[in-house]
Amino acid sequence: MKKAQIKKSVSALAMAAVIAVSLFGYGCGAKSASTGSDAGVSGDFTGTAKGFGGDVSVTLTLTDGAITGCTAEGKDETQGVGSEAIAQMPGKIAESGSIAVDGVSGATATSTAIKEAAAAALTAAGLNPDDYKTAVENDAAAEDSTVDADVVVVGAGGAGMTAAITAAAEGKSVVVLESQSMVGGNSVRATGGMNAAKTVYQDENEFGESAGVEKTLKTAAEKYADNETITALAATVAEQWAAYQANPTGYFDSVELMELDTMIGGKGINDPALVETLCENSADAIDWLDENGITLHSVSSFGGASVKRIHRPVDAEGKTLSVGSYMIPLLQENCEKAGVQILLNTTANEILTDANGAACGVKATGASGETVTVNAKAVVLTSGGFGANLDMVVKYKPELKGFMTTNAPGILGQGIEMATAIGAGTVDMDQIQIHPTVEANTAALITEGLRGDGAILVNADGKRFIDEVGTRDVVSAAEIAQPGSYSWLVVDQAMADASSVIQGYIKKGYTAEGATYEELAKAIGVDEATFAETMNNWNQCVADKADAEFGRTSFANPLDTAPYYAIKVTAGVHHTMGGLTINTNTEVLDTNGNVIPGLFAAGEITGGVHGANRLGGNAVADFTVFGRIAGQAASDYAA
Repeated sequence: MKKAQIKKSVSALAMAAVIAVSLFGYGCGAKSASTGSDAGVSGDFTGTAKGFGGDVSVTLTLTDGAITGCTAEGKDETQGVGSEAIAQMPGKIAESGSIAVDGVSGATATSTAIKEAAAAALTAAGLNPDDYKTAVENDAAAEDSTVDADVVVVGAGGAGMTAAITAAAEGKSVVVLESQSMVGGNSVRATGGMNAAKTVYQDENEFGESAGVEKTLKTAAEKYADNETITALAATVAEQWAAYQANPTGYFDSVELMELDTMIGGKGINDPALVETLCENSADAIDWLDENGITLHSVSSFGGASVKRIHRPVDAEGKTLSVGSYMIPLLQENCEKAGVQILLNTTANEILTDANGAACGVKATGASGETVTVNAKAVVLTSGGFGANLDMVVKYKPELKGFMTTNAPGILGQGIEMATAIGAGTVDMDQIQIHPTVEANTAALITEGLRGDGAILVNADGKRFIDEVGTRDVVSAAEIAQPGSYSWLVVDQAMADASSVIQGYIKKGYTAEGATYEELAKAIGVDEATFAETMNNWNQCVADKADAEFGRTSFANPLDTAPYYAIKVTAGVHHTMGGLTINTNTEVLDTNGNVIPGLFAAGEITGGVHGANRLGGNAVADFTVFGRIAGQAASDYAA
């Protein structure tokens, strides 16, 4: 299916879901809201409000003063997040006749904009919006229900939907439980791409990363000589590198180099077997995504990777897209095609076990407080980590008290707690990653891909202070040490022209702008001469392909195309590397290292893959690779 057709299908499916909710669920037993004091007003009236990404407009159809129809538009709202509010809320408003409907969890800004735009539409009709804010009540009694399936998946993020698609392809009946009102979890917020080694797309690039390879081998020798896994990998990579230099054909990368980067990034505490599984299956995962209409073919540099390995999607104009908002709607469409049943607003709270201790289902709570029981032959946990549960974060890492978080609202650690309640073991729970480029005012995640594409970081003095494409822990620590514990991420117009992501940041008001280096410096409050010198020095580094001060080895293009933009960023809680203990077949292990029969896990809910620090791009690789393995393993168990 062509991409344009895919987008059309996703929209149609979303609208169908809204209609179904309006006809069969939301409006059942609902009390009508006030029709207002000016009964008799009829027609279509439109209002506009500021959303997350841009303007959101709402058109209300009024019949004798009552709301009888509602549509919303917001083309700049985040796909898979704000777009869900655009899809869901108009049906609720039309059905209830009230603008005081519940918003969509995780899409607060867009939900608020829809309500404000609806109020503006009523004002345009000469009506008082307050007359249309009657609370919507649902008198329908919630009934408990039981569902039978071969496989139940807890969490409808990237790992969960990948596992569900894989299990369904094996002929298994699959039910997915999602606590939020939309799919995606943290996955939809992923901005960068997916790491994969030895792909066909890498060979479309010219190789110019020799300094990165040499730097990695040097780091392995100097810092990890006592780590048996890293030493062995480095020896293999050194042999591969020598062979490539003797015959430089194609693009240089290897599974072992990806393993080496991942182990070094994780400070050597990763589970080597899980790392090997991740890297060995990464290229095949790219192919699997291709087969399912999800194409990640633009390859670039990312922090902690020796070579260009991050695979990203692009739009029809060749501009880079955020990987999560691109992938999640397509994974959802593939789930629907496969007959996977996704139950939204359904929070799992207990893993059911049989007399032998094997997982045999899940008990959950529905939106109205009803009990939903799913009896299944296999259970797959993919509910994410605990990065949105700041109390839990502080429990395991007290020094992160007061930090903001980039995590989706539902990432609260419920899956980990359910599994440990039946004896599951955990690993690396104190390994919690902070991300250095979190927009300082909104906590929005600013993609690491910008630094890979050539962006730099400057401090409050207008100076660079770190190799910007270093690992997240190193860059974050350096940033926190700067005056005010923040920095400015600097890009130019050439980068903006190549990236719809940057253009989105500009529309959202994240950026300061200047026609010259000096004007941008003035806009962000740093010394103009110092900043201009920093920029000129950086451009010389790009020309020389050498950074004597900080040792950066990835340069891309100079930042010399006006105008120039800067985003104020700081560090925020981003990823929890610790979680449930699993083996390479994604089976969950108990505290003694034994398999808990029938229980599988994949994605951020697990520990061991990333060690002390996750490399950017490895989260998408993690949920795709291990999501597929979990879906297959659960299917085999349920056979």
